[in-house]
Amino acid sequence: MTSLNDRVRIVSAEILSDDWYLLKKYTFDFQRHDGTWQRLSREAYDHGDGAAVLLYNRQKQTIILTRQFRLPVFINSGDGVLTEVAAGLLDGEDPARRVCKEAEEETGYRISHVKKVFEAWMSPGCVTEKLHLFVAEYQDEDKQSSGGGLEEEGEDLEVLEIPFGQAFQAMQRGEIQDAKTIMLLQYAALNQLMPLSV
Repeated sequence: MTSLNDRVRIVSAEILSDDWYLLKKYTFDFQRHDGTWQRLSREAYDHGDGAAVLLYNRQKQTIILTRQFRLPVFINSGDGVLTEVAAGLLDGEDPARRVCKEAEEETGYRISHVKKVFEAWMSPGCVTEKLHLFVAEYQDEDKQSSGGGLEEEGEDLEVLEIPFGQAFQAMQRGEIQDAKTIMLLQYAALNQLMPLSV
């Protein structure tokens, strides 16, 4: 049986944009299930892989989230603010190490132990990003700064400490719409990391 990789032949790759991230147009031949070949073209946006972490405190039954402006959300819906877990690009680093740095930059909490729970392709129809998802416990004494992200990267995040149950209900009401955050909240509920009571 022919593997899927043998059924794809890249013909050309043209750079369309190399500004904030890299956008390329690919032309490729794809062998269909009936054995015929079809020439296709697709654009793929490459901004690298990322990592995200849900910070939770079992004793207080709280989690740390951020609120930040997202231009694509603004363009699509007119409301560009999303509530999210801490996350960022790997920039060539190990996902566990990178997510600890991102957590401190964005939330102000310094964590040293994270648990990887899964990996996910976030928008595989057009974006090359694979996201590494983690959970980590935090304590009040882990807070090193006010967080908020890096100004030189255009970040201006509001840091939120909220009861897990309240966040889960906000997700169910459609108030939390970020995919990585939804996945990690559901993971926490399914694995009983936190109670669902408000």
